[in-house]
Amino acid sequence: MRTFDSLTEQEILALAISLEEEDARIYQDFAAGIESNYPLQAEKFRDMRQDEDRHRHRLLELYKARFGDHVPLIRRQDVRGFVDRKPVWLVRPLGLKTVQKTAESMEVETCRFYEAAARRSTDAGIRQLLGDLTEEERSHAHTAEKIASAKLSEDEKSRANRLFVLQVVQPGLAGLMDGSVSTLAPLFAAAFATHSSSETFLVGIAAGVGAGISMGFAEALSDDGSLTGRGHPWARGFVCGGMTALGGLGHTLPYLIPNIKTATSVAVAVVLVELSVISWIRHKFMDTPLVSALLQVLLGGALVFLAGILIGKS
Repeated sequence: MRTFDSLTEQEILALAISLEEEDARIYQDFAAGIESNYPLQAEKFRDMRQDEDRHRHRLLELYKARFGDHVPLIRRQDVRGFVDRKPVWLVRPLGLKTVQKTAESMEVETCRFYEAAARRSTDAGIRQLLGDLTEEERSHAHTAEKIASAKLSEDEKSRANRLFVLQVVQPGLAGLMDGSVSTLAPLFAAAFATHSSSETFLVGIAAGVGAGISMGFAEALSDDGSLTGRGHPWARGFVCGGMTALGGLGHTLPYLIPNIKTATSVAVAVVLVELSVISWIRHKFMDTPLVSALLQVLLGGALVFLAGILIGKS
């Protein structure tokens, strides 16, 4: 790798041409990646791509006038000081906040490059162009900063809500239901079998943590999200596993109370709250009628609860 200070003016211009070409292609990838969910924001990235193309053409014209037609291939990875970028095609699906932050950092880095290059240049024409591009890249940084905070259209809001449901609500709800319901049987079976709060607490902790790990891996390995749009598999797995463990630990914590009867009464109350929350989430995000959601969840919870009691007393 070369140091920036070792580059000649010809090499600086060649590097600038390469940077503008790379940035333009990245913005085109960003636009394509968010087009289906954020069409208005995608159009802004296309405008930025066109600006980068214009920058490249201006740099090429000046380069040809000073140094001829041959432009050596000098890339950002050939010069020390540039930040490594993760290939865009490896990141799917693209989130609006992710591309906005990436674009903002790209523009800030390019702006600093032009500032440093302009300070080193002794050619008046090159110095002027680099200074002009510095200001334009600074303007791009402000544009990128505003993209994620821009007001979304109704269609974009609807798409964003659907993504939120797919990537967060669904795996979280599946985990919360599994953690809140499936751990009832071993927890209350232990309570009625041992009549010991401490032993019941250990059983509940083991059931909740074990269910969280199991559900987390199951969700992460179910699909990679590339075709379904459900988001990064490990992010979904973390959400699902975390909510599963939370659902199981919620009615386990009351067994820190030494008195087994008091602890069980509090645990039952916590279970009712958990099942009510699950019903409300299904009503809010899954368009399930509230009464229907309550009946379904409470019936399932009651059956598992009774199974635990019967097993514990047997």
